[in-house]
Amino acid sequence: MLKGKHIILGITGSIAAYKSAVLCRLLVSAGAEVKVVMTPLAKQFITPLTMATVSQHPILVDFFNPENGEWNSHVKLGEWADLYLIAPATANTMAKMATGVADNLLLTTYLSARCPVAVAPAMDLDMYAHVATQRNIEQLRRDGVHIVEPGSGFLASGLVGKGRMAEPEHIVEAVSAILEEKKKSLEGKHFLVTAGATIEPIDPVRFISNHSSGKMGYAVAEALSERGAEVTLVSGRTSLATPKGVKRVDVLSAEDMWQECVARFPECDGAVMCAAVADYTPSVVAEQKLKKGDSDMTLELRRTKDIAATLGANKGKRVLVGFAMETEHEQQNAVGKLERKNFDFIVLNSLRTEGAGFRGDTNVVTLIDREHSQPLPLMSKHEVAEKIVDKIEEFL
Repeated sequence: MLKGKHIILGITGSIAAYKSAVLCRLLVSAGAEVKVVMTPLAKQFITPLTMATVSQHPILVDFFNPENGEWNSHVKLGEWADLYLIAPATANTMAKMATGVADNLLLTTYLSARCPVAVAPAMDLDMYAHVATQRNIEQLRRDGVHIVEPGSGFLASGLVGKGRMAEPEHIVEAVSAILEEKKKSLEGKHFLVTAGATIEPIDPVRFISNHSSGKMGYAVAEALSERGAEVTLVSGRTSLATPKGVKRVDVLSAEDMWQECVARFPECDGAVMCAAVADYTPSVVAEQKLKKGDSDMTLELRRTKDIAATLGANKGKRVLVGFAMETEHEQQNAVGKLERKNFDFIVLNSLRTEGAGFRGDTNVVTLIDREHSQPLPLMSKHEVAEKIVDKIEEFL
C-alpha cells in the first residue's frame, strides 16, 4: 500500500521524537518516499543528521536555507505529498493546527497540504486529558485530520497513563489504512477516459496520426480505478497493456472515438479527455494505395467532430477534464480551450518544457480551473495522474 507513496513526516519537540527514526525507517522499508519537516525545538530531541540518514533526504526546518537563501516551499511540499504525518504531535502543535497558526515550516506545510493528514499525539497524561487539548483534538477531527490514538504506559514524567505516542508499527498500519480509505473514495462512480492517438486513413496503407503514446491517459484510468471507480477507457492505437480493473474499448479514427464517447458519456459521472484526437481527416479515403507520381500531391482535409465540445455542451453536473498540449502562448490557449469546451479544469503541458510531452514517463503540467492555476513540478505520469484525480474529487 505504501510503495511509491510520498509521505511528509513532521516531527515536533517531544521526547517521543526518538521513535521517529524507527517510524521513518519502517515507512521507507515499506516503499514510501519520506521527506522530514522538523520544528526548531524538535532538533533538541533528535538530530537532523539522524533523520536525514534514515529518510535519505535533506531535513527541512526553516523557511529558507540560511547558508544559500534557497527557499523551502511549503506549497510545493503540500502538493508533493500523498499523506502528511505528524509524529510526535505535541499539545502545542495541535493547538496551533486547530486555530490556523502558521509560525513555522511544519505548520505552513499543514495549511498547504491537499492530502490526508494524520497526527500521533505525544505528551504527559494530564496534558492529554486537559479540556483544551481534547477540544483541539476534536476540532482537528472535524477538520478531517486523522488521530492515531496514543497508548498508555510509563511517561517521561515518571507517571503512568495515556499519552505515549503510538508505537511506530501501529502508526504505519494507521497510515496504510488511511491511504486504503482514499483508494476507495470513488467507489460507485463511473468515468470515461480517452487515451492514445487516433488514426485517420489516407488509403489502405497510409494514415495521419501523432506522437501520443497513451501513457498519460492510461495512468489516469489506472488511478481512477485504484480509487474504486468504474472506468471505461476509449483508446486509440497504443502498445500499452490495459490497466487492471479497467474496461477498454479500442477505436481507430476520430469518428470512431466520437461515437463511443457520445454513446457512453450519459452513463458516467465524469470524463477525462486525454486522447490526442485528430482535428482533421482526409475528405476522401482512396480504396487503393496511392502511387507515387512525378508531381506534387494535394491532400484535402475536413474538420473532425469535436468530442470534448460535444460532451461539454451536454455535461450537466458531470465533471469534465480536458488536456492542452501547447507550443506557444500556453496559458492563454489553455484558458481559451477551457472556456470553449466547458471543462471544469484543464491539464496544460508544453512541448517546450524538458521532461514533458509525448512518449516519456514524466510530465510537467499545470492544472487550470476558472479560479486557480496550479503548476506542478516534474513528476512521473502516474504521480501526475494522482494529482488529476485528487482535483476531480474536489469537484465531486
